[in-house]
Amino acid sequence: MAENKPEAVQRAYTSPQVNPYGRVDEEVVMVAEREDRRKKRVKCLIYVAAFAVFQTAIILLFALTVMKVRTPKFRVRSASFETFDVATVNTNPSFNIKMIAELGIKNPNFGRYKYQNSTIEFYYMKTKVGEAIIPRARSKARSTRKFNVTVDLSSVNVPRDELAATFAAGAVIPLSSQSRLRGKVELMKVMKKNKSTNMYCTMDINISSRQLVNLSCR
Repeated sequence: MAENKPEAVQRAYTSPQVNPYGRVDEEVVMVAEREDRRKKRVKCLIYVAAFAVFQTAIILLFALTVMKVRTPKFRVRSASFETFDVATVNTNPSFNIKMIAELGIKNPNFGRYKYQNSTIEFYYMKTKVGEAIIPRARSKARSTRKFNVTVDLSSVNVPRDELAATFAAGAVIPLSSQSRLRGKVELMKVMKKNKSTNMYCTMDINISSRQLVNLSCR
């Protein structure tokens, strides 16, 4: 029977079916691909922005910690005595003391602090009673350099009535110390910045115990 069917009918049975939605499917695929590319670009931008923020935070932290130059602290830490001649009589009060003072330079920076020669002066009231030389040296990064200086304290220039009034009030010799160090902080062996530090300390020498007491620095 198939042989007797008209040719047009046979072609209708044998022709391939055309999908009327083919173009729509292609457009959907293209839109999906564009959306995927857009999402990838957005992710890439987010990663770049996050990395930039992270780098900025690291640089800022580095600048505020490692690269920030702080003022070293210079202090009298303690003292001992060799010669200790003190006369407390009202008619002829005096003192002649050899003091071994321990000084400290605290360097809070991440680079060493190199300072020049200087002096430290000791005062009774407003009268200078002794001084010592501070030789140039360096304080290591993030550490405290401790060293001793020997100073002869003498009341030769102190008014007698002033000293007699002090001894009458108590068995202590009030002193103050002053000094200034000039130097440079070296960071990463590249950056150098001038930095000076001042010392001002007050203290008492207890005559009966021969000890340094009430030490305070700022």
